[in-house]
Amino acid sequence: MKPIYVLIVVALLFASCKNNTSTQDEVQNVEKQEIAYASFGGEITDADALSAAQMTEVYKNLKAGDTVHTKVIAKVEEVCQSKGCWMRLNLDDDKEIMVKFKDYGFFMPKNIAGMEVIVNGKAFVNEMPVEELRHYAEDAGKSTEEIAAITEPKRTYSFEADGVLIKQ
Repeated sequence: MKPIYVLIVVALLFASCKNNTSTQDEVQNVEKQEIAYASFGGEITDADALSAAQMTEVYKNLKAGDTVHTKVIAKVEEVCQSKGCWMRLNLDDDKEIMVKFKDYGFFMPKNIAGMEVIVNGKAFVNEMPVEELRHYAEDAGKSTEEIAAITEPKRTYSFEADGVLIKQ
């Protein structure tokens, strides 16, 4: 009778060892599914990034002059075609975030419109003067008629990024 117990114990040991290796394989597969990013500016991660919908709610609660340090993931609408010194990100409700880069310290590639990015930095609401709106329209390659049509200041959602990740 004792050999049967020994046989059962040996069988259980083999079974438990086999289950352990499959768990290690699953962990390795999960690690391989990491997303690759191109990084610009300061070193940041994709952890805790707010969605465009969540960021819209944050901006709705801000008044001109308020700032909040945050991280957001959104789609690029437009990039400065002169140097890549600013970009506009798409939010919900036909709103956009005007993103500039801290201390003019880094620039974005000019061909990233339509790509998803993660930006880290300060979000704030800004009252943008007509001259600045015209300057950005010129940088974006707008026509003279479109630039001349800008006659009133605009309340904008702004962001000063200290780091950006672009999904590759």
